[in-house]
Parts: sequence; structure tokens; C-alpha cells
Amino acid sequence: MTTDELDGPVDSAGRGAHHVQSLERGLAVIKAFGARTPELTLSDVARATGLTRAAARRFLLTLVDLGYVRTDGKRFSLTAKVLELGYSYLSGMTLPEVALPHLEELSARMRESTSVSVLDGPDVVYIARVAASRIMTVSINIGTRFPAYATSMGHVLLAGLSARELDDYLTETSLRRFTPNTLTDESELRAELEAVRAQGYSIVDQELEEGLRSAAAPVRDSSGRVVAAVNISTHATRRSLEDIRTDLLPLLHTAARAIEADLTVAQPTTRLG
Repeated sequence: MTTDELDGPVDSAGRGAHHVQSLERGLAVIKAFGARTPELTLSDVARATGLTRAAARRFLLTLVDLGYVRTDGKRFSLTAKVLELGYSYLSGMTLPEVALPHLEELSARMRESTSVSVLDGPDVVYIARVAASRIMTVSINIGTRFPAYATSMGHVLLAGLSARELDDYLTETSLRRFTPNTLTDESELRAELEAVRAQGYSIVDQELEEGLRSAAAPVRDSSGRVVAAVNISTHATRRSLEDIRTDLLPLLHTAARAIEADLTVAQPTTRLG
């Protein structure tokens, strides 16, 4: 046990005396739900959070009472009210507002889905999106998260990290295989990120989900720092990798530069997240 200058005693996990464990556990229950786990049973939640079934039940039923979770008596799922928890953050951001018109134009020209995301811990988080059609087995919405190492936007954002930041990411992240194409070897992923950094874009071929192809380009602030990534995604049956390089990449780069130009005009007041 150590002492924090502001909050008094600090435990081995870095938590001060102010730490409310029940709040931490309640948030863990909410975070157990995701794009690939939209519905969970009581046992699923207990397993995902490390809580006992009795504790998981109490948290779930409290969230039901508050309107954040719904249940049919057996399975639980989040409600739209959960979005209120992140509304203050998202509503204060101007990057989605700046990006959206460019995503709409890009999507209309290519008739493909377009998105902008930022890096948050091990994941990319979608902050703006225009969906032309559903090409994944899960729905993608604002706030959807995917492992950065398995996505084109993630590759762009990881390539923008410093060497130390990338080392920390790879140390803390388990490279799980989603498809036969997923890069799970650290040396191969590092080599791919180096190529992305050099060429200024990423093309990912069915690494997150079979049939899904996407290309991404970085969005930089006025100092040259990568602050976001913009992508365009398609199904493998619609476009070959050569089609993506020839037809999609030039327009993707144009959209990225246009977003950067608008951000530059808006700075220094623009909040990037």
C-alpha cells in the first residue's frame, strides 16, 4: 500500500481510497456486451467479468431497472440508453461532424460503406460512419470497437504510434486469429505496419471477417500526428484487391486530405478526442 498525494492510500493496482469497486464491477458488466456478444446469458456475463453468478445477477437486474439493459428472462442485451453514458464525450467532439460530409460524398461516389475511427487502448472505435450496405455479420454503429491489429483503420493508427507506444500495444495485446488471414505473428504485424507507415495507407483482406476487404488512410492534425483513420469497406465478391488499389484508394486519399484541411481550419478549437 502506497500513498497518493491527492487521494491518500493507494493499493497495489494503483487504486486510491476513493475507489468504488461496485461501480467498477457495474461498468465491467456493461463492457461485457459488444459487437460480437450483443446478447449474453447470466452465466456468460459472470464468466466474462469474473463475478459470481449471484453478483452478476444483481448488477444485471439493477441495469434492467435503470433502463440500460433489457432481458427476456434468460438472455440480456444493452438498450439504446447506454449511449447516454458516452454522449457528453461524443457530443463535444467536432471530428465526427467534420468528417461526416466527406464520408457521405465518398460513400455516394463508390456506393460502399465509409467510416472514421480513433484508437482507444487495443481497439479502434467508430466515431463516424456512412453505411451503404451491410457487409459484416455484426452491425457497425458509432462506438463499435474492433481489435486494431485486424483492421485497416487499426493498421493505420498503429503505424502512427511511436516505437515505444507500439511496443506497449504489442506487449499488452493478445493477437487472436479471426480468420485464416489474420496476422497473429508479431514480427509479421510489425513488418506490415512499417509498410503502412511508408506507403501511407492500409489494405486489409479478410483479416477480421471472411469476405470483408477494406482500405484506410490516416487523418493527421496540423502537427502531422495521426489522430484518426478513414476507411472504405467492401465485400470480396464485389471488388478485387486491384480494384481497391485502382478505384478506391485515390478517392480515399482525397477524402482524408479534405478532412485534414477542414480540421486545420477549425483548429485550435477543434477537439479530436
